[in-house]
This record gives sequence, structure tokens and C-alpha cells, in this order.
Amino acid sequence: YVSQGVGGSIYTNGAERQLALFNKLSAYIMQEDLLQPHLTVHESLLVAAHLKLGNELNEEEKKMAVEEIMTTLNIKFCHNTRVERLSGGQRKRLAIALELVNNPPIIFLDEPTTGLDIVTTTGVVSLLKFLARQGRTIVCTLHQPSSTIFHMLDHVYLLAKGLCIYQGTSQKLVPFLAKTGLVCKSTYNPADYVFEVLNKSTIKSLSAEIQNGKISWSDEDFEAENLTDSKICRQDTMANIPPVTVAGSSVNGKYEEKFPTSFLQQVWILFCRMMMQQKRNMLGFYIQLGCHLCIALVMGLIFQHVGNDAARPFENFKFLISVEVFFVYTHVMKNVMLMPFEIKIMRREYFNRWYGLKSYFTALTLAVTPFLILFTVLYASITYYLSGQPHSLSRYFWFNLNSIVICLVSDGIGFCIGVIFNAANGTVVTPAVIAPMLAVGVYGMGFGTAIEPYMQFLMSLSPMRHSLIGYAFTLWGDNREYFECPPNVVYCTHADPELLLKDIGMAGLSKYNEMGLLIVNFAVFKIMGYVLLKHRMTKSMNQGSSLGVLNFLKKFIRKK
Repeated sequence: YVSQGVGGSIYTNGAERQLALFNKLSAYIMQEDLLQPHLTVHESLLVAAHLKLGNELNEEEKKMAVEEIMTTLNIKFCHNTRVERLSGGQRKRLAIALELVNNPPIIFLDEPTTGLDIVTTTGVVSLLKFLARQGRTIVCTLHQPSSTIFHMLDHVYLLAKGLCIYQGTSQKLVPFLAKTGLVCKSTYNPADYVFEVLNKSTIKSLSAEIQNGKISWSDEDFEAENLTDSKICRQDTMANIPPVTVAGSSVNGKYEEKFPTSFLQQVWILFCRMMMQQKRNMLGFYIQLGCHLCIALVMGLIFQHVGNDAARPFENFKFLISVEVFFVYTHVMKNVMLMPFEIKIMRREYFNRWYGLKSYFTALTLAVTPFLILFTVLYASITYYLSGQPHSLSRYFWFNLNSIVICLVSDGIGFCIGVIFNAANGTVVTPAVIAPMLAVGVYGMGFGTAIEPYMQFLMSLSPMRHSLIGYAFTLWGDNREYFECPPNVVYCTHADPELLLKDIGMAGLSKYNEMGLLIVNFAVFKIMGYVLLKHRMTKSMNQGSSLGVLNFLKKFIRKK
């Protein structure tokens, strides 16, 4: 959100702006109403109050502040309505209400009237006018406002081809145009007229007349009246809501920001919100549950009783590969599809300083992990039993543990892809990432110990290889007794589990070492996911597409 080739200083109230301090004192409301869909209006505001007000107010005072905001913005009648069921105007009012919780003095809005009908648009602009009268600075972008809406604006800044063609009050636009020889009829909307007559010559003449925005056509009496009105309004409304305060310290003139709530408080509030969202979205839960149950039954029936069959040892190996592939693709694709939308919502809250990235990342991990473990153990238990694996508690435990860890690793891989790419590009990139991991993971089957050193190195980089070795040693290692050879088979070549491990290129390895390497992979992808998320929130990655990550990598390589 910073343009290149722009210099100079920005002043607020006569003092040069400190960016970190200014960010804390301002709020930014995006064009798209990105809200938590499964919360009610009251719940959404209460969560915002807990995060943005911290310990300034007690629980009752926060509830009173929320009630006051809902009354002021005329959304109290729908306080128990879920966000997903709100109309466009109600969603816009809620988006504004969420940022009013800590009473910021400056509010930026990106096209707040987009997609709204004329009645709703007028209502939203009237609301913004009312909030401005309370002493706030409201800055918004508008495209083709109606005459009624245009004359509601206190100060306008018109742009064309990157040049300022007018700055001043809306009432002064017509006299300004008349001075340059452009006469706007009284029956015309000035906002429409000025853009209808624009061409290269008029843009240059208007920009020269206003000196590209250095001159402001303002009405001093009009501004004095507005200032008086704002002082009166500010005394009468939203008195119970404390204005935003500067939480932080100054070191060598630089502002160090702090959040109103502590790290643990943020984690707890976000975790509770995520769990409530999950509780309200039971359809998603049932879909995941049904998929795990159905596919587990199908896989169990396909590989029924192969676990102790000496005539089908490689069928058992295929079973392990199938289990692993299901876990990896399921948990990678889930994040690839869901994270792009989640990041859009998180970006709005993060930019407006609701919480820190560490808090969000920790809360998300805590909220996702219990369901991941539940579905993994369910799938692993069904397939373990139906495929006829050893009735050993320790082997069953290690089978589930290995499944859980590879799912956690896959979740981390999917998070990294979902943070970088949108859903469409992510579905293309995911197979390109997973396929090589699977290829080197199963490489060496039938080679025994004759595997090239460079391939051994590549295989060691694949978490799927470590997981597959862990599965194999869980079922066939630790002095496993010989497999049973069926009576109708004359000779079973791989009745000895040790021989099977040798022939698939896994002799001499240890499930404990592989588990340790899997945990290292989990940590690496988690850290990588956090780093990518942090850079996604910076200007180098804000393009929200694969182009953003390419530009980021290009800058990183140049620095190196």
C-alpha cells in the first residue's frame, strides 16, 4: 500500500506524521465487507470490544459500549442475526461499527457505497456524516456519487489521470468550474458534469488552476459551522466509549506499538471465536467426518486382511502408501482452499490492530489441531483393524502417532501454499509440490540397499519418506513374528518381515529417528508458514497472488 516514486512529508494537525502512531489512531474499512459469517452482530462487536479495549473497561462497561454503538448505527434490531444473513447495508454498518469500538479519531473507507442501492447508499453516507459531526475525520473514496450524496461531503478531492483537478468544499465546485469556463447547469449533478467534460486539455487546465491540489477552495464560514456542530455532537453521543489511546513507548523518537490486550488474552479470545465458528458451521464438520468414515471403510475393504498375509506383503505396502497419500492430500487441500478466504478477513483485523500475527497463528493452530487428531485417529483405527494389522497396543499407538504427525506436517504444507496463492492457483501448485515428495518417498522399492547417495539425500528431504518408513517399522519392525503363509500357497518369499524391509530399501533404519525427522519437518513448515504469513501482510506480498510471491522472492535474491 505504498507507491514508488512518491516523496515528501505528511502532516496531521500541523505535526509530521509518525506512521506507527498514525496506524494506531486510525482505522481502515475495506470495500469488501469481510466479516466472520457465523457470528451474530452482538457477538462480533463483543469480540472486537474484548480485543480492542483490553482492560480499559470491565465486562459490563464493554457490553454497554457495544449497546451504545449498535444504537448509534441503527443495528440493534438485528443484534441476534448472524452476519451471513445480513443485508448489504447492515453488513456495511456492522463493518463500521467494529472499527468504532475503540473510538478512533480517523477512519478510512474504500468505496463504502459499492454494491448498495440508492436508499442504502444515502443511509450509509448519512451515517458517515453523523460520525464526522462527532469530531472524527472520515476519509472515503466514492465513484459517481449522486447530487444528494455529493453535497453531503464537507471536503472533496477529485482525481483524473493521477492529477488533482479540484480540492475544496462540494459547494465551491460549481464556482470553480465556472472560473475555468465550464458552466454547470443548476439541473446537473456537479460530480457527473465535471467528469463528463474531462479530456486531456480540461484535465491539464483544471489541474493547473488548482495547482494539482496545492490550492483549496474552501468556505471558512462553512468549515467553522461544521467544527461547532462536531463539538456539540461529540458531547452528546457515544460518551461511554473511550477514545483510542496510545499504548506504547518512544525510543529514540520511534514509536513502539503495544496491543490493548496481552498475547495470552488475544490467543484465548481468538481461540474461543474460532471454536464458536466451528460449532456454528457443523456442515463442514459433518462433511469431513463423512469423508473420513467412508474412505476409511472403502480402503479397509480393499486391503482387507493383508496385514498378516505372507502371500501379499506388497499389497500391505500399497496399503501404507494409500493411507499416507489420503492424509497428505486431505490436509494439504483443506488449507489450500480455506486459507485464502481466512487471510482476507484476518488482514482487515490485523491492519486495524485487533491482534498480533503470533496470537492469530497460535490460536489457529490450537483450534485446528483437536479436529485434525480426531479425524486422523478415526480413519487410522478403522483401516488398521479392517486391514488385519497386528493386535498390539504399542504398534497401534505408533501407527496413530505416525498418522497424526504426518497430518500435522501436511497441514503446515497446505498452510504455506494457502498463504502464498489464491485457491485457483493453489490447486495447480499443490500436485506439483506433493508429487515429487511422493515419488522420492517410495523410491528404492525393490532396490534393497543399492540406492544412489544423491537419491538417498533427496529421499531424506521428503516428509512422506519419513512417514512411510515409520509406518513400515511400526508394522514390521521390532522383531515382528513371521507372516502367515496361506495353505494354498507353496512358498512365501517374504514371510520374514526383516527381508521385506530390506527389499523395499528400509533395512537398518529406525522409526524413532524417522519420527524425530517428521517432527523437525512439522516445525520447519510451521515456522515457514508464519514467516510467509508475516510477509503476506507487508507491501511486497499484498498483491494477493503468485505475482506477489515472485516479486518478494526476487527482492530477497537481490538482497542476497
